[in-house]
Order: sequence, then structure tokens, then C-alpha cells
Amino acid sequence: MGILNITPDSFSDGGRFAQRDLALRHAEAMVNAGATLIDVGGESTRPGARTVSSVEELERVAPIVEAISRELDVIISVDTSTPAVIRETARLGAGLINDVRSLQRDGALDAAVATGLPVCLMHMRGEPTDMQNDPRYDDLLGEVSSFLRERMDACIAAGIAREKIILDPGYGFAKTLEHNLSLFKHMEALHALGRPLLVGVSRKSMIGKVLDKPVDQRLYGALALAGMAMIKGARILRVHDVPETVDVVRMISAVESAE
Repeated sequence: MGILNITPDSFSDGGRFAQRDLALRHAEAMVNAGATLIDVGGESTRPGARTVSSVEELERVAPIVEAISRELDVIISVDTSTPAVIRETARLGAGLINDVRSLQRDGALDAAVATGLPVCLMHMRGEPTDMQNDPRYDDLLGEVSSFLRERMDACIAAGIAREKIILDPGYGFAKTLEHNLSLFKHMEALHALGRPLLVGVSRKSMIGKVLDKPVDQRLYGALALAGMAMIKGARILRVHDVPETVDVVRMISAVESAE
């Protein structure tokens, strides 16, 4: 899954792809490099990010979704929690709703049900503005698992088929470095939930803190985690650096498929 942020304030690439043509060309490059999904986001969810209006988010995202749907053969994921954006981007050709708030925003679950699209539910506490304010857990893995199970059950009760649900542990969301490392180490335990896992750690601060690297020097750390995630059973890797990650995936797949 290649990341396409249509935002001025994302932590890694804010403002780079705000223009439609630049965004479309970047999406095309990621598809040519091997991305099978493009995740389009119009609201930054980095720690401390401001909330944007539904109108502003839709103005950013809708033209890009429409253009990608028209010009590229790829599944379009929309990184959104906003009901109006969910409905409109589904109409324009989106194939997946990827919500860091797990469809808890008012009207989001109903909107997702109405589209009939698959959804990705992520673990987070609070909002991006305050999620890193001293996060604490008595049982990290148990609490993350319970949250994801509860949100999955809510979606199924509302009418979303179990087979259309993907789960994301939420690395970097309401978690300290120690939380992130422990949750990554024990990722396999989340397979008990019975749904595919999406893992997104590309260029995140957990890499920067361990390696003492700024955001533009975290590629090797990100590739190490991508390889580990794949070996631990992740089905979708959400990444900025598609060509390099595809090489990792292909190499691991070649070894695992050998006699």
C-alpha cells in the first residue's frame, strides 16, 4: 500500500503532493513500482495535527480519487474518518475505507455500511491532538486486542461482513516507543482476531528514536520492520518507499516459496 498524502502538514511528506497532477504522477510511480493499493489521505493524523473540516478534506481528496480511478488500475484506499468523504470517495471509485478512528466518528459507521466497501479499523486512544499525552496500558496487547474485537463486532452488527474487515494495531498512535516495540514483537498474537493485519510504520518516530535518525533517513529501519512484519504475518504494508519495500517482499516471498 503506497501512501499518498494530500495534506500540507503530514509528518513526512506534507505539501509535496497537494497539486492534482503531481499526486497522480506519484501514484502512478508507486503502482509501476508494485503497489497494489494507494492510500489517499486529506487529513494529517500525526501527533498534534489539527482537525480539518469535511469540506476542506473532501476538496483535497475527491479530485485525486477520481483521477486515480480514471487513469490507474489500482485499488484506492481512502484514509478518512469523515462520513461525507467516505460516501463521496466511494462514489468516485474508492475500494477501501482506512479509518484511524475505527468508524467511531458520528455517522462514519453508517456511511461505511452504505458504501458496501471493505474497511480497515485501527487502534487509537483519543484524537491525534492529544493521543501522545502520556499513554498508559495495564495490558497493552490485551487492550489493543479487546478494542479491535469490539470495533469489529460493532461493524458486523451494523452490517459490514466479517470478510470485509482489516485490522491495524496502530503503531505510533497513543503509544510510547516501548509500547510500539512490544506490540510489534508480539504482533502474531493479533492473528487470534481472525482478520488480515495492516501494518504502517514507514518513517515513523519509533524508527527515529531507536536509530537516532531524522524522518528523511529512516528507510533502512523501515525496511527492517517491513520484513519483520511480513514474516510475522502482516498482509498489507502501508509505506512511503514502495520500490524498496517491494524488493523486500519479493525476496522474502522467494525464500518462503522455495522447496
